[in-house]
Amino acid sequence: MNKQAENLSETDVSKTAGHSSMTHACTYHIGADGGGTGTRVVLSDASGLELGRGSAGPSGLAHGRDKAWQAILLATQQAFAEANLDMPALADIAVGCGLAGVHNIQWAREFVALNPGFGAVCAETDAYTTLLGALNGKPGAIIALGTGSVGEVLLPSGQRREVGGWGFPVSDEASGAWLGMRAVNHLQRVLDGRAVSNPFASAVLTHCGGDKDAVFAWLAQANQTRYAELAPLVIRFAPEVEVAREIMLEAGTEVAIMARALDPANDLPIALCGGLAAAVAVYLPAELKERIQMPKADSATGALILIQQHLQAK
Repeated sequence: MNKQAENLSETDVSKTAGHSSMTHACTYHIGADGGGTGTRVVLSDASGLELGRGSAGPSGLAHGRDKAWQAILLATQQAFAEANLDMPALADIAVGCGLAGVHNIQWAREFVALNPGFGAVCAETDAYTTLLGALNGKPGAIIALGTGSVGEVLLPSGQRREVGGWGFPVSDEASGAWLGMRAVNHLQRVLDGRAVSNPFASAVLTHCGGDKDAVFAWLAQANQTRYAELAPLVIRFAPEVEVAREIMLEAGTEVAIMARALDPANDLPIALCGGLAAAVAVYLPAELKERIQMPKADSATGALILIQQHLQAK
């Protein structure tokens, strides 16, 4: 499924933006990392020297392909402002995008077709750009924990394989949304009298509106991003409330299961990435803690590597 989406996006990119990238070299490169919570971009010159960074709202494709471009454009404008540079014509910018939702072939096709005028576009999964950034493009595995979750391995042969990433709520184990859903489930049990009340449940109740009717209203509007907003409460109360600690330990177990699936032989480097990486690392099984390394760079930098590789291959 990942490879199919990858080939599609590359084919569509050549149709949509290839003409601009072949007529002249783009002066600037943008690497964009987009998910269900926000968008982060890094700006560089054509040599790869980082010039600035920017951020904006969600650009995961589930939120809308046009909205993804809007967020990328806003973050790009911020990056140029941070670099004290005037925003050039989009045709002078090549952009690499690592986005949640690229697995969906139709979404990927729609996203690339809506290119607002960038000189070159290359779209990939956020898992792959996370891997490129974390390991500088070298063989190894990553498990990314943010609003969602996914694992990917790049083998010495050049082959890639992914674990998880099926989307919320059926997948995204150990992610922010996954933690948040379990927090609300515990709250429901407390409100029903199926579990004993505790400070953790009280904090979740306050976040969701303060009473049972408000919780129903909150659930009616809840999506992946809103569930992920509860993850900090799970992390905060885990050291003192057993049920919160159990949720975090379960998250650690899910990460270990993904790691075994990615690298059964345990002989590749593995990096834990994303906004929840540090919090979940504390609850990993001991044998996995010893193997985990810090990522060398983030997914936005990985997306920058992606567009640089794409242009070099032309």
